[in-house]
Amino acid sequence: MKTIIKIVLNGVFIFFLSQWLPGISVTSLEASFIVAIVLSLLNAVLAPILQLLALPITILTLGLFALVVNGAIVLIADTLMDSFAVAGWLMAIVFSIIMALFNSVLSDVLK
Repeated sequence: MKTIIKIVLNGVFIFFLSQWLPGISVTSLEASFIVAIVLSLLNAVLAPILQLLALPITILTLGLFALVVNGAIVLIADTLMDSFAVAGWLMAIVFSIIMALFNSVLSDVLK
């Protein structure tokens, strides 16, 4: 049940974030729910593989390269969906940082 609540709240937050950030666009509220599901699946399946492959670079940059990996996940979601658009690497990294902060707060609240 917590997973469904997190996905729904992430979808609503993605929609409002697309209204606030100039480089992020989502066509509708329904599309933002689909973006939340796609991002959840990519973070569950693809992110661990990319993080493992990027581990040496992440260690050399003291963890900062993990932001690039998270940005890559957002750009992959952008490529997979027509209703979600990101204006480039910088906006993808900013979007992933804000989403990570939101999910951190959300996890504390739902605990």
